[in-house]
Amino acid sequence: MEQALTLLKQDRWRIIDQSSLGPQFEALQSFAMDDTLCTSVGSGYSAPTARAWVHHQTIVLGIQDTRLPFLEDGLAYVEEQGYRYIVRNSGGLAVVLDEGVLNLSLIIPDTEKGIDINKGYEAMWALIKHMFSDYDASIEAREIVGSYCPGSYDLSINGKKFAGISQRRIRKGVAVQIYLCVSGNGQERAKLVQQFYEKARKGIETKWVYPTIQPEVMASLSELLKTQMTVQDVMLRFLNTLKNMSGEIFAEPLKGEELVWYEDYYKRIVERNEKFV
Repeated sequence: MEQALTLLKQDRWRIIDQSSLGPQFEALQSFAMDDTLCTSVGSGYSAPTARAWVHHQTIVLGIQDTRLPFLEDGLAYVEEQGYRYIVRNSGGLAVVLDEGVLNLSLIIPDTEKGIDINKGYEAMWALIKHMFSDYDASIEAREIVGSYCPGSYDLSINGKKFAGISQRRIRKGVAVQIYLCVSGNGQERAKLVQQFYEKARKGIETKWVYPTIQPEVMASLSELLKTQMTVQDVMLRFLNTLKNMSGEIFAEPLKGEELVWYEDYYKRIVERNEKFV
């Protein structure tokens, strides 16, 4: 864990806050943003960057989800519930995003020896533990069976998952990404994904393994910490924690070459989505 903390202790953290852009801000834009920032940070064009983002009523699918035998039925159900859907350009399975879910990305340069994948996960875990260190709650990192998009670094309190971590590596940049269910009902989000899989699979044996969702193993931080917490509350904790761990934090939007890279990455992910769904 101490080694992972070194990834957080940067001389300068560039901040891009996209947590309050509203419903028109689409998830496809976010994944193009992180690829752009990986390229920028990996090349030394930008300082290490921390990005925050929120998307309204969106189901983000993994590539594996597109192989479900009755995918169209699952997607039709999602749309009936008032949700959009996209396929992300990184691994994992379906997750729910809405106005109560805060996403954070830490984009850092890969080193000559390469940053061990677990070190990236542990850095994010350490960040979250520091952000909520004033609460008497043990935040564990282990797979929560029955959750959506299960993984070895699911973050949980008392066995209930509130966050999942993923990584994206491109052009010598590493993006460590987390979704944090801050407010709202964690079980209701899980039920949405549960129904998606039931309608998209219909009990048929598949080559790929999909999770059997148990809604009761998922919750939001507000539910787990027994306090009303907002995305803005968590944003403040995030910025204060990074500031305490680093030399300087500064806000800076995309600039110069990054704008060109962004257009290219956005075009690619749009075309990829057209192919899959």
